[in-house]
Amino acid sequence: MKPVYFFTGFPGFITNYLIEELLYQQYPFDKMYLLALPEHETIGTMKIQSLCHKYAVSPDHFELVLGDITKRDLNLDRMVSHNLLTTITHAYHLAALYDLSIPLQPAYHTNVKGTKHVNEWLQDAIQLQHYTYFSTAYVAGKRPNVIYENDLEHEYGFKNYYEATKYQAEMIVREQLGQLPTTIIRPSIVIGHSETGEIPKFDGPYFILNLLDRLKLAKIIPYFGKGNAEANFVPVDYVVKATIYLSHLPQSIGRTYHLSDPSPYTIQQVYKMLSETFVGRTPTFTLPIQAAQVPLNVRPIRKWLHVQKQALPYFIHDCHFDTSHAKADLLNTSITCPDFRDIVPNIIDFYNRNKYDDQKQITIV
Repeated sequence: MKPVYFFTGFPGFITNYLIEELLYQQYPFDKMYLLALPEHETIGTMKIQSLCHKYAVSPDHFELVLGDITKRDLNLDRMVSHNLLTTITHAYHLAALYDLSIPLQPAYHTNVKGTKHVNEWLQDAIQLQHYTYFSTAYVAGKRPNVIYENDLEHEYGFKNYYEATKYQAEMIVREQLGQLPTTIIRPSIVIGHSETGEIPKFDGPYFILNLLDRLKLAKIIPYFGKGNAEANFVPVDYVVKATIYLSHLPQSIGRTYHLSDPSPYTIQQVYKMLSETFVGRTPTFTLPIQAAQVPLNVRPIRKWLHVQKQALPYFIHDCHFDTSHAKADLLNTSITCPDFRDIVPNIIDFYNRNKYDDQKQITIV
């Protein structure tokens, strides 16, 4: 029996890459059901057509399913729901609101209630062999020191509502580990493709590039703060290759994986790399971190810099994500996380070619 795939979060960034990688690797499959919000019907249809053309796959192998994870039974027509629940073998739940500045209510509605609805709906999937849930390494919140893949519950608090609601959602997923064949994926900060640099919006390390782009005409470029915290960035191609392998590995069921850089650089090292490669200059002195915090409290300055103030805590929070499970279960593959230094030129090249495209810029509030 060939796999029947079901994805939430279509046509989102990582969902798209997962589907493309499955097609590129020529995984045999019978059908892919792609759940999208009704307002994404047009772009979803166009994306499917593009995939069929690019990989010479018949459109009969895809079906765009219009629904909403924030509603019970995903707001699906009863007959559509029955067909899915009697055929899907591999489910991937990626739909979430990812925005560091998002208010609590919409974050909770989608990330927590939405995950609860997906879990409940999948209880009736009679052919289900593997359920892959996308969490985030940052369910660790403000927790310091080494974070292990089995770690979840803590009382250190969170840097934003995105982290808090993803934490609550993973708690819900873990509660049903004995009922659904689940693998939990926790990426760190996902950046562009290691070879092309391609990414749909500029956040994470791209905030540093936005800042440097504004500072490049200054006589001197400073560091901000000591920058001793780890900067954990992973290219999307590593994340999707590892996820696809693990989501077809029976022994991964019941396990949680940090798909993060096992040997990350510090924030200061990353800042120096980006400055030297992007503007050809090495920072020459250090300003206190408050020098960045104060102007970022002023909205016009944030908009001019294209930097979210909610991103700053990630550059001063010192923790390390242990990757023992991921390392062990990917050991016999060629799937490894690239060295960030090696992909910096590709990241910057894509940034330079797209930095004035408004669609690549995250909303600054």
